[in-house]
Amino acid sequence: MSEAAGRRLRPPPDRLYGRPRSHRLRPRQVKLLAETLPRLRFDAALAGTPRAAFAAPVGALWLEVGFGGGEHALAQAAAHPDVGLIACEVFENGLCSLLSRLVPEGGEATAPLPANLRVWDQDARALLRQLPDACLDRLFLLFPDPWPKTRHARRRFVHPALLPGIARVLRPGAEWRIATDDPTYQAWVAEVFADQSFFAISPPVEARPEDWPGTRYEAKAIAAGRECRYWQLIRR
Repeated sequence: MSEAAGRRLRPPPDRLYGRPRSHRLRPRQVKLLAETLPRLRFDAALAGTPRAAFAAPVGALWLEVGFGGGEHALAQAAAHPDVGLIACEVFENGLCSLLSRLVPEGGEATAPLPANLRVWDQDARALLRQLPDACLDRLFLLFPDPWPKTRHARRRFVHPALLPGIARVLRPGAEWRIATDDPTYQAWVAEVFADQSFFAISPPVEARPEDWPGTRYEAKAIAAGRECRYWQLIRR
């Protein structure tokens, strides 16, 4: 039995793993989480009507799972002002990285924020369960934690048990972008999507497509000589 098939009956545990932060937060970071994050946080009460969460009307709705340092999310929000982007991240240092790029020191409580960007600082799976059917036009999963050990495979976001719920919130024709530099995760993605009917999948490419903003994790992988793979899946 394959690794993916062997875990089909064991859905991912509904909990998060790993540390909430990498080191003690500096005073500026504490202030960003206390004053800036609440101004940008996605309101869970609006999960049923997610486009209403943005300060201005949006023509499409995108979601990024695990935005890391925030480089990709901020670039997409800036390049597509007519798109509402919900950026998900639970790691406090990542949250602070994104927030620090948005507001100058001293402007944590007052500096203007992008009208088309909202942050979800809890488990992305919890938000996905609350969103209405076919509401997302694009989903991003870029360089996620690969959980490379076989016994940790259930922790991966790409998982057979999660696909129905993810497919539910993506409209027909919506795009799911996945990138990883980890060989184990690359093989896992290929295996999981080879045995499903929700998405049309083409072979991954080795060069990042032009309209995919880069991330620092990608840069580190390339500098270390690791080969990246990029998938574009289309919801059937």
